[in-house]
Amino acid sequence: MHHIVKEGDLYRVIQLFGHTFEIRYGYYEERDRFSKYGEPVPIFPDFLNTPVFTLDGHPFVTAMQDACPDFSGGEPCGTCFECKHFETGEDLIGICKSNQRKNNIHIP
Repeated sequence: MHHIVKEGDLYRVIQLFGHTFEIRYGYYEERDRFSKYGEPVPIFPDFLNTPVFTLDGHPFVTAMQDACPDFSGGEPCGTCFECKHFETGEDLIGICKSNQRKNNIHIP
């Protein structure tokens, strides 16, 4: 039997590098609600608009996030996933190990 996923349902809880992220189902854009399939998808944090840092100052990123100007790797597909600075964490969340993007203000 197929479980019907509803907007707001919990996808999973990810504990990573000292932070906990609750991932819930939803829509990235309002028009997605009315698409052919219209089912909610896991919504990952928007670390570009709401930055979160590890205790040693590295920013969290998602694998599908647009690559920044510090991208380093082969031919970029336009996301962090193919960058050598991307350190995989869990699911699609990781951290950027670029020294250029490191926040030098440490959390006590």
